[in-house]
Amino acid sequence: MSGGVDSSSTAAVLKEQGYDVIGITLKLPGLGEPTHGKTGCCGITGIEDARRVAFRLGIPFYVLNYEKEFTNTVIAEFCKEYAQGRTPNPCVSCNKIVKLGSLLKKARSLGAEYVATGHYARIKYNKTTKHYELRKGIDSKDQSYFLYALSQKQLQHIMFPLAGYTKDEVRQVARRYKLPVAEKPGSQDICFIPDNDYGKFLKERHPELAKPGPVVHISGKVLGEHKGIAFYTLGQRKGLGIAYGEPIYVIALDKKHNKVIVGSKEDTLRKELIADKVNWVSIAEPKRAFRAQTKIRYGPKEALTKIIPLKGKRVRVLFDKPQSAITPGQAVVFYRRDMVLGGGVIKTVKTNN
Repeated sequence: MSGGVDSSSTAAVLKEQGYDVIGITLKLPGLGEPTHGKTGCCGITGIEDARRVAFRLGIPFYVLNYEKEFTNTVIAEFCKEYAQGRTPNPCVSCNKIVKLGSLLKKARSLGAEYVATGHYARIKYNKTTKHYELRKGIDSKDQSYFLYALSQKQLQHIMFPLAGYTKDEVRQVARRYKLPVAEKPGSQDICFIPDNDYGKFLKERHPELAKPGPVVHISGKVLGEHKGIAFYTLGQRKGLGIAYGEPIYVIALDKKHNKVIVGSKEDTLRKELIADKVNWVSIAEPKRAFRAQTKIRYGPKEALTKIIPLKGKRVRVLFDKPQSAITPGQAVVFYRRDMVLGGGVIKTVKTNN
């Protein structure tokens, strides 16, 4: 329970369905910082909101300290990836390692059959393939993209009670139960960076990343100086601090030479990527090339692609149409209609010939 309306309503729905429900909140890094807890899930306000909801529902409530594990896994990987000029997605790691990984093991050891969360996603068992299938939630806030890294063993003991609800219906549940968080706004920030200031967060922990270098136009002309490549992402337009005759975008990060490469919107387009750390969440590992709908970032947009399996949990992804700002470090997730086939981490992007 994060103290938000989704996880709070999840607890209410489960109790209504007759389950024996225990509320658990994870104490993560940043607890007590003034900026935490306003809308995020890591702060003292979030924990106290969850406690009040549990009291309202009449269920036991516990706070488990996961600060060390979260710091050594999710945050460590986050900083490492940025240092390599990549843009990571910590929510994927958190779900796999912490929320639906370590916590699930802990819950099972305590005798709980399932861990339930407020994710907008569905799980369906296929009797023919004998696989648990991860599927999209029905709401536009579908969050299956962040869950592709889960295993079959994990899916057996996970519940997404909000699978059939829209966000508006979830708020109606919260109002019906008179939960104190019924009108609480959702957070759009990464939980451990609630002010969304990635640069400040990275600089405080790794000041060596703030190494300035040239901003170079794709033509080779030096346009200015950047503050450190870790503070820029592909496709970025704002915050470059450069006056130019036309809109310019970050099209590449050259870690070897400490350069930020910029160009036009058209220069951000790419048609091919290689992904590694691929996990096939709903199906057996494919041996042959196949067609799929693919997401390269969280959001409603999907692209038609050809997926070519490679050795070492890698795939080659060919897009029917060029995509803008395909970003190394981000998750790439493959779908067949509403089913998540699997996904991986974008490792390299092929430059158009």
